[in-house]
Amino acid sequence: MRYGFVIDQDRCIGCHACTVACKEENQVPVGVFRTWVKYVEKGVFPNTRRHFGVLRCNHCDDAPCVEICPTRALYRRSDGIVDFDGNRCIGCKSCMQACPYDALYIDPNSNTAAKCNYCAHRVEVNLEPACVIVCPTRAIIPGDLDNPASLISQIVATEKVSVRKPQKGTEPKLFYKGVEGDLLQPTRLQQQANYFWSDRQESDNQILAASGIGNPANNEPRGHDWAGNSTREIYDVAHGMPWGWRISAYLWTKSIAAGALFVPAFLLRWFPFSPLMTVLMPAIALAALAVTMLLLITDLKRPDRFFYLLTKPNFKSWLVLGSYILMGYGALVALWLLEGLTGGTVSDVVCWLAIVFGIGSACYSAFLFAQAKGRDLWQSQMFFWHLLVHAVIAGDAVLMLTAIWTRSSRAVALFGSAVLGIFCIISLAMILAEISLPHVSEDVALAIGSLTSGALSGRFWLLAIGLGLVLPIVLTALAWSRIVPPGVIGIAAAFALAGVWWFEDLWVKAGQIVPLS
Repeated sequence: MRYGFVIDQDRCIGCHACTVACKEENQVPVGVFRTWVKYVEKGVFPNTRRHFGVLRCNHCDDAPCVEICPTRALYRRSDGIVDFDGNRCIGCKSCMQACPYDALYIDPNSNTAAKCNYCAHRVEVNLEPACVIVCPTRAIIPGDLDNPASLISQIVATEKVSVRKPQKGTEPKLFYKGVEGDLLQPTRLQQQANYFWSDRQESDNQILAASGIGNPANNEPRGHDWAGNSTREIYDVAHGMPWGWRISAYLWTKSIAAGALFVPAFLLRWFPFSPLMTVLMPAIALAALAVTMLLLITDLKRPDRFFYLLTKPNFKSWLVLGSYILMGYGALVALWLLEGLTGGTVSDVVCWLAIVFGIGSACYSAFLFAQAKGRDLWQSQMFFWHLLVHAVIAGDAVLMLTAIWTRSSRAVALFGSAVLGIFCIISLAMILAEISLPHVSEDVALAIGSLTSGALSGRFWLLAIGLGLVLPIVLTALAWSRIVPPGVIGIAAAFALAGVWWFEDLWVKAGQIVPLS
């Protein structure tokens, strides 16, 4: 048994009865939606036509939200319905990033994720979903796709139907009959700063401003044309950026925490043990790791449930696996610090394990972001290497700044400046390759475009590239050539460390700029 929907858009009149019925049946709060109707218009006045699209959860057979959910709050039932358990949800919002269809939201009353669940409580007593029974034109057809005698199965087998984003491989079970094709491809719509009968919500306006799609500050419906299309989006519901500055900060502090230990672990092969290596650096790593964990917890909508990551874990989710990696790394950092405080040396076993867990701590986020299948930019196979290089830059920069500040080892600071210059060159080459090579999808091209020529481009080129990479490269080269005083390497380290933050913050923003629905 596999329950699904067919929505006959030839019958839909855009009355919003399904939206209202869903809200009433499931007590959905104001401002969020489990099902909604999107409007687009085509043509030029007076020869125009309006089209409607009913959007909701697709109840995918291979649901990415189920895979990424760290506490199994989302699950696929035996009848094919993708349901949720609000009592297990920690409000991490990762499911919202994983869903390519914008189907999930955070309930403002419970601060947990929610979505269309096919009115499972009605289905269990042989009733149809609320949206189906109120539709005045019978545009919504539910049923068992595995039953060849069912109406939905016959329509899917004999009629021309479409699904949203089949390239994602999620196997959606929401089929559209007679839908205007542009409705299913949000990046091909002209976005406007205002709707035809209402203003956009602030969360959507922030995305418009960041992407350069519209100009809400001046109330100018610029209607950015993604692909030379005249189809205009004239009504939709708000979908903001689920992940904000805390996620960017978490990536940054995690780079510092990881690099602050595995960089000294490598350098111990060339430099003798000293309090800088055995006490100060692990103390900095431990502090950065504590801040990282604090950022992760405070970003949850239900921080009181953070321990569910340990008591109700989904080991397919990299949010869970990453938490265990961070805890293992934290234990090694504490052991390193303890050995440094008591004996002044660090055993080879601890040293090598710190390297392994440090790299794991720095880079596991690449796999977590890859599970966010709704965001094409984050599927980049180079993101793993970006994070690794960022950890080396961050750890090396902190080591240099600490050595300079404490005046404990001029040799370490000078050697570190060479490492910094080399890895800044590597990072610059990787970023230029990332933005220059052919992009795997239109969504990636649009996200990269927001960095290179859109509203994020000023910060990208000036801060992340210019001050964060090019300036440290130049300063370290000049310092080694003795053209400038050796003290400028501290300035290079500070800007390189800031450059890691600038890039990761822009990467998180750019990934969420492209509309999903």
